[in-house]
Amino acid sequence: MTNIKKYIIRDASKDDMHAVLDLIKELAIFENEPNAVIIDAEYLKAEGFKEKPSFKIFVAEMNNKIIGMTLFYPRFSTWKGVSIHLEDLIVKKEYRNLGIGKALYKHFLEYANSKKVKRVEWAVLDWNINAINFYKKSGATVFDDWKIVQMNEQQLSKFINKK
Repeated sequence: MTNIKKYIIRDASKDDMHAVLDLIKELAIFENEPNAVIIDAEYLKAEGFKEKPSFKIFVAEMNNKIIGMTLFYPRFSTWKGVSIHLEDLIVKKEYRNLGIGKALYKHFLEYANSKKVKRVEWAVLDWNINAINFYKKSGATVFDDWKIVQMNEQQLSKFINKK
């Protein structure tokens, strides 16, 4: 049996943002979007640690090294009320299948429950069968009939500036 060192899950600090950015980039590669990340650690610090932060992060740490994280932010459902959106949950590849992702997920859900939100939601790629099965097993509903819609900065600008 392998002797697995203990990890902790804690709130992220400004000093963690370089490691968080590395995790975000690792997730982008996993999702076949290696060039999609345009933010940097300074942007994460500015947005995540201002008076009204844009997001909150929990990190998993082992031996003073960030090995996983969840990033999430508040939303509001006109049907249900206050909700939270889980943007990213990622564990470094070499630390997967050790229960760290499940622990981060549980910590996030416990936090959401403590805030008395009416719903948590997130997106999962249709080809990520391991994640889909994990979420279903946890009791989450994975919808097949909803599509994610986005507009990037250029699309937004083009639409707004249409004559």
